[in-house]
Amino acid sequence: MTERAADAGDTARVAETAAAQLKERLYATITMISVVIGLAGSSHVEAVGAAATVATASAGLWLSALVADQQAHRVVHGAFARGRELRTMLFVSSPLLVSAVGPLVLIGASALGVMGLESALLTAAGVNVATLFAWGCYGGIRMGGGAAFALLAGAIDAAIGTAVALVKAAAGH
Repeated sequence: MTERAADAGDTARVAETAAAQLKERLYATITMISVVIGLAGSSHVEAVGAAATVATASAGLWLSALVADQQAHRVVHGAFARGRELRTMLFVSSPLLVSAVGPLVLIGASALGVMGLESALLTAAGVNVATLFAWGCYGGIRMGGGAAFALLAGAIDAAIGTAVALVKAAAGH
């Protein structure tokens, strides 16, 4: 293999890894919207319980992603992922843990009396919807469609996040 072909392969691998990590980040963001809206709709939750729910939801998603990735790797390659492959799995799935940081900070602010718990949870949902909008806009810009296309892409992504929130709120969970 020539040096140029090897460089192109490395570049493609890096791009695929970045795309996989972003996919996990978006999935985690949408999931966290659902979790915090569900908590905001509960009249019996306190800050400690909300924090525990957010943390366990995030950790559960992360562990399930690792189990699924490892199982898929074993089926395809006939061996456990180790070394670079395992580090890549951990890197790609890390947004599933990071998605809890914002809501946990806001829940912590609530526990300190800065805001009410319901306000903290709804703010966390709003920030996550705004994050989806920003990623949608960025994707639209990267596609070269111009500002109007970027705003439309952002609005569609934000609408998906809002729909998740509304369905969760309507279900009363």
